[in-house]
Amino acid sequence: MQITEQSSLYDNLEKKSVREILEDINREDQKVALAVQKAIPQIELLVNQIVPRMKQGGRIFYMGAGTSGRLGVLDASEIPPTFGMPPTWIIGLIAGGDTALRNPVEGAEDDMNRGWEELTEYHINPKDTVIGIAASGTTPYVIGALREARKYGILTGCITSNPDSPMAAEADVAIEMIVGPEYVTGSSRMKSGTGQKMILNMISTSVMIQLGRVKGNKMVNMQLSNHKLVERGTRMIMEELGLEHDHAQKLLLLYGSVKKAIDAYQHSKDY
Repeated sequence: MQITEQSSLYDNLEKKSVREILEDINREDQKVALAVQKAIPQIELLVNQIVPRMKQGGRIFYMGAGTSGRLGVLDASEIPPTFGMPPTWIIGLIAGGDTALRNPVEGAEDDMNRGWEELTEYHINPKDTVIGIAASGTTPYVIGALREARKYGILTGCITSNPDSPMAAEADVAIEMIVGPEYVTGSSRMKSGTGQKMILNMISTSVMIQLGRVKGNKMVNMQLSNHKLVERGTRMIMEELGLEHDHAQKLLLLYGSVKKAIDAYQHSKDY
């Protein structure tokens, strides 16, 4: 039996107090970061192959169903505001389409051909990377997409919570994050979902840093979509250039990003 389907280490959950339930879940969650740590060599291997492809204009496609699909869409959607990248650079695809973000779409993940069909709609090419996400490692929607992508020389990776899965067999780089049975048996939205979120953060953040979207430790390319972010950007410029608040904010709003404001100011001082 797959690890993700094995019976919980806990039983009679309905007889436990709220405090016991919370402490049990937290005890299990503490295992997740350690499982992710063991997968770092594979994550590194994948990122090191993604970066040169993206420098040539390649994209990342996350593919999954249910919780896994939602987490891929979530990570992809956070890249433009955080790093100022176009939404076309990292794309999250979920079995059943956007409807599946809120509601289960019956049978969507069981279609072996649909994932690849969706990728071809994006004119996928060998500069791109496809990362399948499935706790079980058995989702046909993902497996079919990875299999076809490899045929066309496209880099493939996957994130799974079971060793030696059918999905891993179709991936150039298989990230196997073994978190053990879930607190509620088979509920992979829990530890598996938490681990997937961690790994997606690691992949996208490390790729963006390697692509020069961070300076020092600052999100210098973030979108200025609310007052909090404008103030954060203003503080970055104040620290970097030694300017007063109002001057820094005026520069920020004029140029639209911390990086552009700092570059323009320093460039003007050079002349």
